[in-house]
Amino acid sequence: MKTPDTMAPSRVKPDPPGRSRAGGTAGSRIPTQRGRPPVSDRRVVAIVVGIQLAISLGYFAVMAHVVFHLRHDLGMLAGTITVVLAVRVAVQNMLYLPAGALTDTIGPARTGALACVLRAAAFALLGTTEGVGELLLAVVVMAIGGALFHPAAQSVLAGVAPSRRSRGFSAYVIAGQLGAVAGPPLGLVLLAGGFGLLSAVTAGAWVAGAVLFVLLHRPSGAVRRADDRPWARGLAEGVSAVFRDRAFLLFALAAAPSTLLTTQVTTVVPLKEVGSGTTTLFFCVVAVATAAVQPWCGGGRGERPRLLRTGLLCAGTGYLVLLAVPSDRYGRIAVLMAAAVLHGSAAGLTQSALFQAVTRWAPPSRFGVYLGLLSFLAGAVSLAGGFALGPLLGAGTPGTTTAMTGLALIAALSAAALRIPPTRSELKPDPAGSVR
Repeated sequence: MKTPDTMAPSRVKPDPPGRSRAGGTAGSRIPTQRGRPPVSDRRVVAIVVGIQLAISLGYFAVMAHVVFHLRHDLGMLAGTITVVLAVRVAVQNMLYLPAGALTDTIGPARTGALACVLRAAAFALLGTTEGVGELLLAVVVMAIGGALFHPAAQSVLAGVAPSRRSRGFSAYVIAGQLGAVAGPPLGLVLLAGGFGLLSAVTAGAWVAGAVLFVLLHRPSGAVRRADDRPWARGLAEGVSAVFRDRAFLLFALAAAPSTLLTTQVTTVVPLKEVGSGTTTLFFCVVAVATAAVQPWCGGGRGERPRLLRTGLLCAGTGYLVLLAVPSDRYGRIAVLMAAAVLHGSAAGLTQSALFQAVTRWAPPSRFGVYLGLLSFLAGAVSLAGGFALGPLLGAGTPGTTTAMTGLALIAALSAAALRIPPTRSELKPDPAGSVR
């Protein structure tokens, strides 16, 4: 099994004495493969962060205003819009596992480029749709692109040296949060030219992302296999391998509520009817807090179980704080800002901790499918939790109190059940030479 030049040193087999991995002499500073120099880790991180910033700006610029467009410009019923947008979330969640396996099979650069092309097509279609059928097609294509993008981008970052990996992922998260804050105002400006212009600019951002992913592709990509197995067989083998890994499967099940805990607040706070301005301020503070904790997640701290547990407990505490929102204006804003800091910290800590957990446990050639399983389970729990909590949140104060208390309890149970798998170097080899 070949590994990329940018893979962490602990994962690369030593070269024969006097030879480099590219076939040159030992000590060569820039090894080559098929006449092409490898992409440096710094450039890899810069490209992935650039992609994340561009596509996040475009994504949030559209998604902040798409419901208004569908409801008021196209006259669609609120129930229809809700169902169609829920289909996108459901389809994307269901596809994370096969998308991760595909990333391992054809390479993250190719997968990322494909994801960006699909998302570009989806946003272009969204800007021209006039009926429910076209809208449904657009959101399904968008879901497929989203399911492919996340394992592709994170697989690329997982392949860089450990000294740059955590900082690179932190920059990746920060870029996404910048897009979440700056995207909606940018979309509002572009809406002056119509929703078609907004969707076209967003589609262009995703096309640019596809071009940048192409720059990362090398013949010896992160998952190039030594044999000529059909890609479908490689995909099936990846899925089978991750389900046989009992330790990681138990970890993924325990960590599955993380997405529910960090995203359900987007429904809870608007339903508290604190005003559009205060709600907007709340989510801006969440984004800033998510980005602000990233520097603290580097330096190996992201690999510690304490970080993930802290993130889950921050989310649970944030829901309890939301139960104490007072009626007076200034007290209400103060409590909401405290909850926003807790939820932003929870999102930032859990994202970094989960990325580090997958990176340290998954074999180099299986990162995508391991991340895919984790994302699939987290998405399934989030979807089921949303359906379960919806009636409670709509049942007035008693229901809301029950829902948020339940979320806090889920956070505590998940944190208590977590057992971070050890690194593979910490495992004892069996007589056949594999790890247990």
